[in-house]
Amino acid sequence: MNPFLHQSVLLNEVVHHLAPKPEKRYLDATVGGAGHAAAILEASAPTGWLFACDRDGAAIDAAARRLAPFAGRFELRHMAFDQVDQWIEPESCDGVLADLGLSSPMVDRPERGFSFLLDGPLDMRMDCRQTLTAADVIRDAPVGELIRIFGRLGGEPRARAIARAVDSERRRAPLETTGQLARLVERIHPRRGSRAHPATRVFLGLRLHVNDELAQLDRGLPALWSCVAPGGRLAIITFHSLEDRQVKQFGNARARSYTCPGALDIPELRQPRSPDLRWVSRRPIRPSPEELAANPRSRSAQLRVMEKCHAS
Repeated sequence: MNPFLHQSVLLNEVVHHLAPKPEKRYLDATVGGAGHAAAILEASAPTGWLFACDRDGAAIDAAARRLAPFAGRFELRHMAFDQVDQWIEPESCDGVLADLGLSSPMVDRPERGFSFLLDGPLDMRMDCRQTLTAADVIRDAPVGELIRIFGRLGGEPRARAIARAVDSERRRAPLETTGQLARLVERIHPRRGSRAHPATRVFLGLRLHVNDELAQLDRGLPALWSCVAPGGRLAIITFHSLEDRQVKQFGNARARSYTCPGALDIPELRQPRSPDLRWVSRRPIRPSPEELAANPRSRSAQLRVMEKCHAS
């Protein structure tokens, strides 16, 4: 029995848009439970090749078990996707995927500390080799930094009040568990019949900060793109607006038929060029009603697919 159970989101849509074929090479840069990876290997049989990596060591162990039937056709590495350009030859992959969501085992295992519904240590590390934990942040971050984490990263409108409550509480006793933090947030922001738990945004912001996820995506998008061959595709699955905005901005900048020096897009300074990228779909691809019914955790998933233009 595989203890790492995860239901891959937008699986059919990813396979459709990457269109895996024999003799081609692919990269799953967030392999997780290897659902997408297995589907890519099945569709590219008998000679397709897959590179796969993840920053979560438990995911790598699970992927090795899941992909065992495809032995000889894949390579796994325990690494973050912003380093793939140090591993994979430039423009050598016909399809690249990054699913930026948490795997179900991360959420469902209390000891990982991601869930406000399950009491466990305030950990939240995607890569357990790193030292910084959520408990460290809650203990040591100045109030102003907590406000930024909860407000700008998490989108929590009561960030200031929650940060001050955290500071007041930690002066009396350490906040070391997910349950302690969730109950504190709920005191400041009572649920009052809301479907979403009051701690949702606080936990999101804390998780993004602990794992440096937005900075990793800034570094990772160019690294992933460098691996895509001309005519190949990059597929990115996001789960919240900050990630999706970064992906859209990255694609739009490369889809333009001009460059502009400096940070501002001034029409008078535009210089024509051939676009590097073509959007496969201008709008994000969302889960079908059938997938939403079968897997409610897919509700916030969005897939964006971009294709690398051939040199003119």
